[in-house]
Amino acid sequence: MRIILKILAMPLVAVLTILGGIATFLLFISGWILGLASVLVALAGLGILIMVDLWGGIAWLVIAFLISPYGLPKLAAYAIGGMQGVNYMLRDFITG
Repeated sequence: MRIILKILAMPLVAVLTILGGIATFLLFISGWILGLASVLVALAGLGILIMVDLWGGIAWLVIAFLISPYGLPKLAAYAIGGMQGVNYMLRDFITG
């Protein structure tokens, strides 16, 4: 019974390995692009904060934080790490 489960887990390991590589690459590229975008949005938010409106400037600064590498891309990195953790757990199950 255990060998059947191992055989069934092998395609899942292959899919998770490929998806993990693709997701890591996309996270790297999107983090770089969103980092540049967050700088531009933060500068616009500071301009709005100083010249126009307090709450509008704060809203732009919050958006800049969310698209910065410490916002949503960090959550995506945790999700990719969890997916790769499942992948390694299945690999240990197959080889064990």
